[in-house]
Amino acid sequence: MISLTPKAIEKVKEIMGQQQPVPGGLRVAVVGGGCSGFSYSMQFDNGSAQDKTYQYEDLKVFIDPMSLMYLDGVEVDFLETLEGSGFKFNNPNVKHTCGCGSSFQV
Repeated sequence: MISLTPKAIEKVKEIMGQQQPVPGGLRVAVVGGGCSGFSYSMQFDNGSAQDKTYQYEDLKVFIDPMSLMYLDGVEVDFLETLEGSGFKFNNPNVKHTCGCGSSFQV
C-alpha cells in the first residue's frame, strides 16, 4: 500500500483545484527510464478500471497494476526547504539510486 503524508495530500489538492476541468484524482506510477532504470511519475487523471484506487480524505490516488508492485510501502511526502520544494518518495524497496536521486533500482 502507498501512503501520502498530510502535507503531500494538501499540496496535491491545492494544485488539483487549479486545474480546469478538475481531474478525478492523482495517478502515481513507476516508469522505465533514468540512469538507474526506474523513475516516479505523478499526473492528474480520472483513473481506469484496472487501477487500484486509494482514498485519502477526498483525494483519490490511482495506481496501475505494474506500478503497484514497485510502490508497495512507499510514502509520498511534500518538502519545502531553502533549496526548493517538491514531492519526495520514501521507498523501502529501493536498492540503489542514481547520483541525482531522480531514478532508482529495486
